[in-house]
Amino acid sequence: MTTDDIDEAIDWKGEPVDCGACASRALLEKGKCQIKRACVLDRYARRIDRFFDWNPDLANDYVTHPHFEVRAIAAKHADIFRLPPLLKDSEETVRWNAARRLPKRMILDMRTDPHREVRIRIANLLDDVELAPMRKDSDYYVRLVVARRIAAPLLAEMMHDEEVEVRRVVARRIPNNWLPGMMNDPEATVRHEIAQRVSPDLLVRFRDDEDWRVRYEVARRVAEDQIGELVQDPDDLVREAAQARLSQSVQIQEWSI
Repeated sequence: MTTDDIDEAIDWKGEPVDCGACASRALLEKGKCQIKRACVLDRYARRIDRFFDWNPDLANDYVTHPHFEVRAIAAKHADIFRLPPLLKDSEETVRWNAARRLPKRMILDMRTDPHREVRIRIANLLDDVELAPMRKDSDYYVRLVVARRIAAPLLAEMMHDEEVEVRRVVARRIPNNWLPGMMNDPEATVRHEIAQRVSPDLLVRFRDDEDWRVRYEVARRVAEDQIGELVQDPDDLVREAAQARLSQSVQIQEWSI
């Protein structure tokens, strides 16, 4: 048994649904709406959604409805030219549903929307230069989305972001010649990302790093004559990697004789 079978039809004000007071009541006889299933007055969003699935041509009439769920769902179906005013709606769901259907040039102001969820979704729609102003957004997850999507040459301002996860993404994407600028990052996970990308001649600078994962990368990739004391490293994996490299080097030399 579903919710549709057992609950009473209640409108968004908490009152029983009154089909006689509905502006679209004529649809009932035509089978274009149905109490507790497809109803624009109902408090359940899925029933409102179903109403507009059945009657998309009526969406324009409901974009200014007092109930935000109705406005938000109507925005999915309304004519494009009716959507710009909804970008200033008091409810973030309405603003987003309008923004996702409009051209990018019309939603640029929403990069500073007061609601983080809207800004996150806007960041997922924009590209490169359009995203640049969002590199310093107050919300870390917005910046994380920007770091993942913006063109790599535009990441310079994010190399020292206050959020570790943002810097990790930046470390994976910046041009190779920028990598030295993040080698002194205070977070080991960020340094590990850098260690996996820098050339062996730069990687040796991590030989005394406090984090074993970074030293392991050094032991795995630097030239054999630069492995140094890693053969006696306190971490088992680092020590074994260093010793294996040296043993392999010795075997190669013996074979070449």
